Amino acid sequence: MSDNQYRQPVSVLVVVYSPDGRFLLLERCYPKGFWQSVTGGVEWGETPRQSAIRELWEETGICISQAQLELKDHCSQTRYAIMPQWQSRYAPDTKENTEHLFSVCVPQNINVVLAEQEHTSYCWLDAAEAMDKVFSATNRQAIAAIAGLD
Repeated sequence: MSDNQYRQPVSVLVVVYSPDGRFLLLERCYPKGFWQSVTGGVEWGETPRQSAIRELWEETGICISQAQLELKDHCSQTRYAIMPQWQSRYAPDTKENTEHLFSVCVPQNINVVLAEQEHTSYCWLDAAEAMDKVFSATNRQAIAAIAGLD
């Protein structure tokens, strides 16, 4: 099997927040109770920025260009071990993923439309509540940094 038949070990984390300091979290369909910001794999031939824009649209219905929003590239990459339940998506010898951090500040009244095959619900929380609710340590660190709590 060629490498491009597997997911490449590169992903994006897009932290969505409002001017009043509330953070958008999405609950994954699987595993239940797994809350996170917008995330997704960088597809073959795609840049992390392109992936962040695509994932934001696919998971929330928020279109950067249409809403005239600024996607901020934090120029930050974090490497982490791939969780066992997702290992089969990657080439057999791939054990780590590199995650690129982006964020976007959206109007408080922005319409969120979930990708029903990926997420069951969403909520807006202040930074402390969001940090407590997310599963991923990198997501927690990103929220803290964006909220100025690090």
